[in-house]
This record gives sequence, C-alpha cells and structure tokens, in this order.
Amino acid sequence: MELDLILFGELVLLGAMLVVLGRALLRPQREPASRIAWMIAILVLPVLGIVAYLLVGEARVSRRRSARYAAIEARLPRPDGDPEAALVLGRGHFHAPFALARAVNGLPPTLFNQASLAAGSNQAMTGMVADIDAAETSVHLCFYIWLADGNGLRLKDALIRAARRGIKVRVLADALGSRLFVRSRHWQDMLRAGVDARLALPVGGLVWTLIRGRVDLRNHRKLLICDNRVAWCGSQNAADPEFRIKRRYAPWVDIMTRWEGPVARHQQFLFASDWMAEGGDDVTALLAPTAHRAPPAASAGGIVAQVIGTGPIQPFPAMTACFAELIHAARHELVITTPYFVPDEQLLFALTSAARRGVKVVLVVPRRNDSRIVAGASRSHYPALLDAGVQLHEFGPGLLHAKTMVADGLAGLIGSANLDRRSFELNFENNLLFADAAFAAQVRARQDEWLALSSPVTPATVAAYSVPRRLWQNLLAMWSPLL
Repeated sequence: MELDLILFGELVLLGAMLVVLGRALLRPQREPASRIAWMIAILVLPVLGIVAYLLVGEARVSRRRSARYAAIEARLPRPDGDPEAALVLGRGHFHAPFALARAVNGLPPTLFNQASLAAGSNQAMTGMVADIDAAETSVHLCFYIWLADGNGLRLKDALIRAARRGIKVRVLADALGSRLFVRSRHWQDMLRAGVDARLALPVGGLVWTLIRGRVDLRNHRKLLICDNRVAWCGSQNAADPEFRIKRRYAPWVDIMTRWEGPVARHQQFLFASDWMAEGGDDVTALLAPTAHRAPPAASAGGIVAQVIGTGPIQPFPAMTACFAELIHAARHELVITTPYFVPDEQLLFALTSAARRGVKVVLVVPRRNDSRIVAGASRSHYPALLDAGVQLHEFGPGLLHAKTMVADGLAGLIGSANLDRRSFELNFENNLLFADAAFAAQVRARQDEWLALSSPVTPATVAAYSVPRRLWQNLLAMWSPLL
C-alpha cells in the first residue's frame, strides 16, 4: 500500500511536470533563454520549480481584468497627432523609433510641444504643486510609490486644496508600492476632501490574487496631468529624495519633465485607460479633439513628442523594442542612465552592436543598488559590454534613479521604465519619446552632471572581481529570465 502511494505520488508529480513544462514551452512571446531557464528549474527542482512557475512564471493578468482592459482600449478615442511631425521626422534619421512607438498604443507623434526640465526632485515637486494650485478644471495623478514624507504630504495638501475649490481631482496610487500611504490617515483626508482616490492593481487576498493573476504586476507609472494641458513625466515617485524607506541608498536622484502642448492629452490617454480599468468614471470626453486648447501656429515649431504606455497586456515586448529601435537609430553617440540594468537578448545585442559599429555608447548605473540581485545580474554583463566598446560608469553619491536615453544629441526617451525585465514584461510603464536638439541638449547636460559624479568601470576593474563574485554574478544572470 505504501509503495502504491509513493508510485501514485511520483506519477502525479510527473504529470504536473509535463503540464507545466508544456506551458513553459508553448507560452507565446517568450525568449528561448527564459524557456530554457524554466525547464532547468522544473526538471532539477520539480516541486519548487512547478510552484515557482505557477506563481511567477507567466505575466498573468486575471481574465476579467484583461477583458476590461481590452474593452477600454477599444473604446477610448486616440487623440490626434500632427501631420507636420512626420515632416520634421522625415528630415532626420529617427523616423523608425517613432513609427514603432505608434504601433504600441496607436498614439501618433505630436508637434508644438514645449518642455522644461526640473532642477531636482524637490524643485519638481514644487512645480507640480504649483500646477495643481493653478488648475481650473481637472487634476489627474498616478504614482507607483507615495510616501508620507515632506514631498508626499505637499502633494496631498495640494490635491485637497484643489478638490475643495471645486476642481475634479482623480488619483491613482499603486496598491503595493504605496501601501503604507493608502493605509494612513492621509489617504482618508483626501477622500473626505472630495478627492476621487483609487488603488491601482489592488492586491486583495494573497491566495486569491495568486490564483487569478500575479501579485507583482504593478502600475509603475508616474503621471500628473492638469487641465488636459500640462503634463509631468519622469522617474520620480511622490517622495523626498532622502527616500526614508530605503534611506541607506539615498539620495534618490531622479529626473522630471514638464510638458505643455498636445502631448499632454496623449498622456491623458494613459491615465484614462488606467483610471477606467480601476472602476473610475468615464473620462473619454477629455480625449476628444474639442477638449483641448488649439495648438500654437505652425511657425511656433516646438518639440516632436510621442507617448508610449506599456504593460503585461501588450501583445509583444513593446518597451524593450522601443528602446532597441532608438539604439539602432543612433549614429554617433548614445548616453543611457538607468538604476536597474538586467537586459534581455534584444537589448544587449542592440547596445553591443551600436558600440561595435562606432557609436559612442555610454551607460551609467548606480554603484550601490537597493537590489543586490539586480546589481549582481547587471555586473555579469560588464565583460560583454566592455569588450564591445561600451563605456561603463557607476554613479557614486546615492542611487541614480533617472531613466534617460539620448541619441546623437537629437532624440531621446524619458519616463518610468528601467532597462530590466520587470519593466519590459511585468510593469505598467509610461515613457515619452522626443526629437528636439535643444531639449535633448538639456537632458544631455544633466547626464553629464551625473557622469561627473561617476567612476569609470574598466576591463581591469572587472578582471579584479574574485572568482566567487563572478560565479555569483553569472548565476544571477543565468536565472534572470526567471526574475
């Protein structure tokens, strides 16, 4: 009898292994490296591998939520673009990145935009609060992390002031990233003041969440849109740069940009899709052509800008494709900053190929990362990058959290997405692709400030890594498709 039970258990385990292996092999939009890593995990550690795959092996959005996103995406009108933008792009060599970006959300490039770069995190918050205080009709906000610190409370107070003077204030905060804030009295203060505040991707019961989807699918976007006319986009959370929950890595060094023009209404499209997916009221009227102010005259020119919103509901790995397309378009120089660098094959090959064809490729990452796993996996790629000619730098004073990419001093990407698999596959992200030499120069100047505070990583630096350290880094890189 005991032998029969053992045999039955082995057959059940074998059957489960075959089913899960089949899912790992048949899952669409998956890299070969990811399939191989999951196959090894399931075969070597069957029970642990099967459980891990069922929990985090697939970027599963619940069936009900997927249907809701699809219905909203189909119903939302796409704001107009500007035909003149195509003419501007046609005069340069960055048409391809914009064409690919349009395929992500159906949002065309816009012209007649003006942008400014905040001097720092505190100054960015001052600017956002000023725009909220000046709002006349609506304030829409979405943040991944919201802390009850100086900047977080300044933002809360501004939203309450706006709601009390009759402005329609709609707020989204990620349920996991902002969990401390949404459980605090400050969240209740906003609700009592008339702020329509909702949780993005609510977790609920852990077991039920794991059954219906993944608990670690998060809304990582950072958005503020006022009056359908002004929009803020960048890497900063609603928090002080001292970032109290991880103060040992502080200061968090971020970048935030303020935009005026038609691109603000395109940012509104992303907020509207998230807002309505969380049960908010219908805001499609804000996307109609008559709902925004007329653009300046054509003679005013302006920045070409295009919104990119990605997430696990996308039918292809959109964000990594957009990054790679801009890298491929670079001809002379490419400067990138990111706090988390865990590239997939497409991105790694794009970077090394650019360096090998003579592009000056500069990559800046933090010296001290708040994730030891990410830091180890990131450094495992240093030898390949250096061998290809990529210039590597590690930022010293704090955690460089800014996500920027500037190509040839003419075009760039800025926003919430990191160069890691979480941003590529699991998070809802918002980035902005732009083409304008003057604004690109501003971002490049900021990148140069960070480079001045960074130390170069040389082949000699990497060669000095101990054998155990290299083994640990390569082990993390090998399993990074599972992370």
